[in-house]
Amino acid sequence: MSAKKLQVGWYGLGSMGKPMAENLQKYLAKNDQSLIYNNRTMASGDSLKSLGASPASSFGELVSKSDVVFTMVNNDDTLKSLLQQAYDTKDLSGKIFVDCSTVHPDTTKAVTEEITKQKATFLAAPMFGGPAIAAPGKLVVAIGGPSSAVETVKPYFQDVIARKVIVCKEEPSSASMLKIAGNIITVNLMEAVSEAQVFAEQTGIGCGPMEELISEGFGPVAGGYSGRMTSGNYAPALDKRPGFGVSLSIKDANYALAIAEDAGVKLPATEIANKNMKAARDEHGEVLDCAAMYGTLRKEAGLNFFNDKSRQSDE
Repeated sequence: MSAKKLQVGWYGLGSMGKPMAENLQKYLAKNDQSLIYNNRTMASGDSLKSLGASPASSFGELVSKSDVVFTMVNNDDTLKSLLQQAYDTKDLSGKIFVDCSTVHPDTTKAVTEEITKQKATFLAAPMFGGPAIAAPGKLVVAIGGPSSAVETVKPYFQDVIARKVIVCKEEPSSASMLKIAGNIITVNLMEAVSEAQVFAEQTGIGCGPMEELISEGFGPVAGGYSGRMTSGNYAPALDKRPGFGVSLSIKDANYALAIAEDAGVKLPATEIANKNMKAARDEHGEVLDCAAMYGTLRKEAGLNFFNDKSRQSDE
């Protein structure tokens, strides 16, 4: 069956899921189709509905009406709980489940086994990139699972949600493991940018020239991390949602460290970055971006945790 004839469903409209779903709906609309969506907070889908997508009253309804079901959630337990609702719909035969979340490879293996029992197919398709990259559809996706299902869903990703699709092995957990490896680079790059910016401020170089160098010399990803710091978005106002919450980043780092320990691999830089993120959260709470290690390093250098563009207190 061609991709154009499949009904597509989407669950998860957070800071990443929402722009991804909106880009997918725009693509489907060009082919006279519409996305079915559901979310814990349905009001988050208002803009998606305005683009022509159709709300489902529950995840179970979404699954029953869809041939391909995308999920984008914040942790392993949420994914497992959500998919239990899918199993309760009974007939999943022939459906393809595509999870874009960052979860532990062991979770992916367990979910794959259960969905296979239901005569359905599971693909792991975690994303690389943040909300600012998701909005224009320029993410990178790693996708693992049976090749026939991968080929079926690739049109929904390539030049729609993502600029690049990296095809992994036939085991879905291979994509989850690549995502964990990528997160090692992510947290270490944020730590390096944080250190450079604090160094620049304390030595008189200035954050502006430092950010220009980071962006031009080390690319837009590193430049984007620098922007999270200099703009103050690493510590947003308490009524604002962080771009990517510090606790989610700590979760990702913990997964990498645990898997590395099992494999006999040392990740000293990741340990430092994780320590600095945890220190930020311990002192200033959950309303912090993953770049909050910048605040920790500022404080260690004798500066205020908050810069002049971030929030100024935790009250």
